[in-house]
Amino acid sequence: MHPQDDTRSPSARETDRLQALARAGLAIGLLGLGLYILSDFLRALVWAVVLAIALWPLFERARRRFPPGRHNLLWPALFTGLVALALLLPVVILAVEAVREAHDLLAYAREAERSGIAVPDLVAHLPFGAEAVTAWWNTHLAHSGWAHELTTRLDTASNRDLTRTLGAGLVHRVVLVGFCLLALFFLFRDGLALTGQALTASQRLFGPRGERVARQMVASVHGTVDGLVLVGLGEGVLLGIVYFFAGVPHPVLLGALTAVAAMIPFGAPLAFGLAAALLLAKGAVVPAAIVVAAGFVVTFVADHFVRPVLIGGTTRLPFLWVLLGILGGVESFGLVGLFVGPAVMAALVLLWREFTGAEGDPVPPG
Repeated sequence: MHPQDDTRSPSARETDRLQALARAGLAIGLLGLGLYILSDFLRALVWAVVLAIALWPLFERARRRFPPGRHNLLWPALFTGLVALALLLPVVILAVEAVREAHDLLAYAREAERSGIAVPDLVAHLPFGAEAVTAWWNTHLAHSGWAHELTTRLDTASNRDLTRTLGAGLVHRVVLVGFCLLALFFLFRDGLALTGQALTASQRLFGPRGERVARQMVASVHGTVDGLVLVGLGEGVLLGIVYFFAGVPHPVLLGALTAVAAMIPFGAPLAFGLAAALLLAKGAVVPAAIVVAAGFVVTFVADHFVRPVLIGGTTRLPFLWVLLGILGGVESFGLVGLFVGPAVMAALVLLWREFTGAEGDPVPPG
């Protein structure tokens, strides 16, 4: 029924308008209350959505290739378990390395407590500040019993409170990881139904443009995963090989650290800089220079040639906006902002292009 054909009384039409306003107010109020209740878990939920979007093509391909039949929980459980394994594997590697080095570290700690830690030769070759560093080292670390003095200084009520706070924070983060994995399982299980519902709601609220924006944001997440995660893993593998041949201690562990750091813009130099510092501490100047040179070459190629093609080509964003989205997202939302930031930038640029009539290439299909 069209508004001009409405033969109801003015009071009935006014009642309908009031009811529509009341429903909208109730929906907004309940939405705000729900967001407040879930405020501590929103970041974990966003992580689950990002992981589900990134892994959905592989999940769909596996489910089509090997249909689960009646056991429709098989593939969601398997993919969620793989994500959990990917999260736990670095922790296990660190634990194994710590156990492997525990004996030598304890022996070194006992010797350092008994006779102190001598000033490294590297300090004398510092370009500036060598005397100040030497004096501080001799005062605090070069004499016997320094560890006991440090422990006595740290054993205060405020530091004990800090320890309890850190313990509570660790437990809270473990709970968030568990919630993220649980949400990821249900997203895999009900992904098709949720996608259909989201598209229906978007069509009703925003029309065809809502679906275009949603597809552009999904494409942006895929491009960012390829450009950050996969390229970062590639950088970690290449530099891990360089670490191995250069004689860096624990090349596998440092290679994994480099891969994680390389996912964050300008993070890789910190990792291969640490590897070079470990070589310099052993007096291996030439291998340290090779590690630094290889690190800069690998990161230059990745940041200036590979990533702009993978991220900018998918999101149809200039790399400057990709970089601003990544850095601003990390500043605002933490690590999950690596994926949320470019997605928001891509949606805004798409709306701007549609508003100005400069739409460019069509949005990639879902």
